Amino acid sequence: MNKWLFLSAINGAAAVLLGAFAAHAMAGRFSAGAIHAFDTAAHYHLIHAVALGLAAVSPRAGARAEWAARLLLAGIALFSGSLYLWALTGIGWLVFVTPLGGIALVAGWLALAAAAWKMERE
Repeated sequence: MNKWLFLSAINGAAAVLLGAFAAHAMAGRFSAGAIHAFDTAAHYHLIHAVALGLAAVSPRAGARAEWAARLLLAGIALFSGSLYLWALTGIGWLVFVTPLGGIALVAGWLALAAAAWKMERE
């Protein structure tokens, strides 16, 4: 089994479920700002679950695709995870974790680009 494709699918499902939670269960119980942050987290979560899947189906790219997948998964956890937790708990310091996740997501996309470049050169 391709572990990254599996994790892509699980993250995609989780993002959809969490987005539905934001749309339905949070209404009237959380502030508009918390709901917006949670929705943003779900949106980025879903997009990057798909990117993780792209890295998974790039086995010819080898280590670059592996690094892309690792960075994307770390970015999902740090970026979306910190926003989910902040929206639900209001713990202020979590917002300082979010940019680290954003950096990991950008690095994941760049690693994916490097993987594609390597595949083109072969």
